Amino acid sequence: MIAPLADRMRPSTLDEVVGQKHILGTGRALRNIMESGRIPNLIFYGPSGVGKTTVARILAQQTDMRLHKLNGTTASTADIKAVVEELDTLAGANGILLYLDEIQYFNKRQQQTLLEFIENGRITLIASTTENPYFYVYNAILSRSTVFEFKPVEVADVSVAVERGFAFLEQEKDTPIAVDEGVCAYIAGACGGDVRKALNAVELCVLAGERHENGVHVTRETAAQLAQRSAMRYDRQGDEHYDILSAYQKSMRGSDAQAALHYLARLLEAGDLPSACRRLLVCANEDVGLAYPQIIPIVKAAVDTALQVGMPEARIPLANAVVLVCQAPKSNAVYNAINQAFADVQAGKAGPIPRTLQNKHYDGAEVEQKGQFYRYPHDFPGHWVSQQYLPDVLRDTVYYTPGDNKTEQSFAAYWKDIKK
Repeated sequence: MIAPLADRMRPSTLDEVVGQKHILGTGRALRNIMESGRIPNLIFYGPSGVGKTTVARILAQQTDMRLHKLNGTTASTADIKAVVEELDTLAGANGILLYLDEIQYFNKRQQQTLLEFIENGRITLIASTTENPYFYVYNAILSRSTVFEFKPVEVADVSVAVERGFAFLEQEKDTPIAVDEGVCAYIAGACGGDVRKALNAVELCVLAGERHENGVHVTRETAAQLAQRSAMRYDRQGDEHYDILSAYQKSMRGSDAQAALHYLARLLEAGDLPSACRRLLVCANEDVGLAYPQIIPIVKAAVDTALQVGMPEARIPLANAVVLVCQAPKSNAVYNAINQAFADVQAGKAGPIPRTLQNKHYDGAEVEQKGQFYRYPHDFPGHWVSQQYLPDVLRDTVYYTPGDNKTEQSFAAYWKDIKK
């Protein structure tokens, strides 16, 4: 079985690692730690293919501790116990360095099994995760570790790895590989900052390249076919999913149509039509609201159309609705009002419903003045009459204050005139 190209040419020194200059550059924190010769408990957090495992392996090579590697997707509690049992053997005399990949898949009990030995220093933990460690890693382990965030690798740095990949394969296969101009840049730009994905594309390009007596010829067309759609980083259960949704809604709220359309395209390209529709409906109600109330049925109609016609045509009504939400005046007055009302209800501020508003029923013997005394607003000028609607405990509470847009101010002026 042949290992993937990314594993066959994995860097063995820090200088060979591409990207992550913010933590591995000269004088940066992680590089200084690695060069100090003393390894603390570390957690590496970031997307796939950006160097977490590579840096962990380089770290492990710099110590005389016994190295164990576990993967959270396959390791069990028995595997952890096997590591712990080595602590009292000759093999573990200098301590144990445990590299735990995908720690987010370890449950709380499995992570707690390690805690005692991490705390007394007999096990040094280097863990990596593609998910936010503050959500997925047991708090006691977090407090005893230093978290470093790895970021998607810049295109210029990925290009360096891609060029190395072609050179490596040329030497490995002992065959000349001619690469058309622009191929390396195209692959680097299409991988979404994932070096592993870029190197996989390099190997595919060589396998699919045109063969002739002088070697292999890799064209830009071949690269485009094999690297297409790979720039998308998207996991419907992961951080990237929620980051894109957050950026999508915040761009609409911030009235930036260019950014909102970009994030809409990313959602639709990833096949997540339901999330694109749901956030659009939420934004129309939460962020535009009564500043332009007609937008709510308009956006609903656009969403219905999108769901009915499906992709790729769904992008058109959704784009119309997204731009409309961006361009519309904004008001979160009602959003704030309902949140405050919920807060009072959840705090127990409810109280009996005023008798005038209750459903008609007989008064008990203890009620001195019997009768409901409800006044029907339509029987009065302006279709309004003063009477108490809130429970006594909330009397005179104000939840809704009109926004400073023309629509809400016109409504406010109308009722001010009626109620004066």
